[in-house]
Amino acid sequence: MSNNDSARPLKLRFWDSIKPLFVLNDHKRPMGFLVISAFSVALPALVGAWLDEFSTAMLACMGGLTILYMRQTNISRRMMTLATCAFGFALSFAVGVLTSFDPFVSAATLTLNVFLATLICRFYAVPPPGTLFFVVVACLARTIPFDLSLAAERTGILMFGSMSACLLAFSYSVYQIYFSKEYTHRPTEEPDHHILAISIESAVISLFVGGGYLFALLVNLDNPYWVPISTAAIMQGATFRAIWHRNVHRIIGTTIGMGIAWAIFSLSPSIWTLALLIFALSFFIEVLITRNYGLAVIFITPLTVIFSDVSIANTSTDSLILSRLFDIILGSFIGYIGGWVIHHPKFVGAVQKYLAKR
Repeated sequence: MSNNDSARPLKLRFWDSIKPLFVLNDHKRPMGFLVISAFSVALPALVGAWLDEFSTAMLACMGGLTILYMRQTNISRRMMTLATCAFGFALSFAVGVLTSFDPFVSAATLTLNVFLATLICRFYAVPPPGTLFFVVVACLARTIPFDLSLAAERTGILMFGSMSACLLAFSYSVYQIYFSKEYTHRPTEEPDHHILAISIESAVISLFVGGGYLFALLVNLDNPYWVPISTAAIMQGATFRAIWHRNVHRIIGTTIGMGIAWAIFSLSPSIWTLALLIFALSFFIEVLITRNYGLAVIFITPLTVIFSDVSIANTSTDSLILSRLFDIILGSFIGYIGGWVIHHPKFVGAVQKYLAKR
């Protein structure tokens, strides 16, 4: 921090920290994509409501998040990216449901999962949401009671959601490229070939995410998946200042989002109402995720609550919301520490010195 910054009143410095929460970047997406992405996530919920299998349909809704990785490139590139992400979702979920029987095994496999997802996303310069939803899927898989006989079935349901998202993405892509004027080809980011530096950074991120999850398990938090999700979300910042902004955005956005979740479930909504809310929340997330992360978190929070706590209407809403908020603040704090480690000059210098010897 410069001398000029330190001389400014604390109130002004705090306002400078939270001001980006209210700034919208000029990065709009085609309206057709916004609608089709929201529909991809909500379609399994609508089918589940129709078949009276809403809780099971939440697994397919998580698979529908695959469409969030569709880029404005040619069709072959789009479908290859989505197919790869669908495989990554299925693998992350399967490992989660297969290893949730033991906290240490579960935390170790989550650490490996986050390392590989971060390494691959960083190497291919995957834009937002980046690693985030791979971590979300992996963590939500660990909230499901362990049952080896149902592991394949549950993974298959998630893959069904991913496949339906790929089909909808393909249909929309054909329409957009050949029949619509809203298509604008954007070049794919160049891969980052600094593989050793990326590996070290990915290892640090995965250790903090997995370590945060293990800590949450050992202190017997009710449902500790919020801790690693928040840690991973915070540590995606490219600089320590960006991590600080994400930390503020995450906590403020989550607090508001939890208020929305509390209001939703206090009204004891029907499954049809929840299905429509999934569509609305997914739509607003896609509108905001590339324009303002903090505002997007406001809608990500209640959506994740619906996915993982669909039975909340039958439990104490107040206590559950408060416990989730505590978990997220804890995860954000761990992520902030991890970001400080990654971007600390001594750590960076040590890594650069090590790389210079290679």
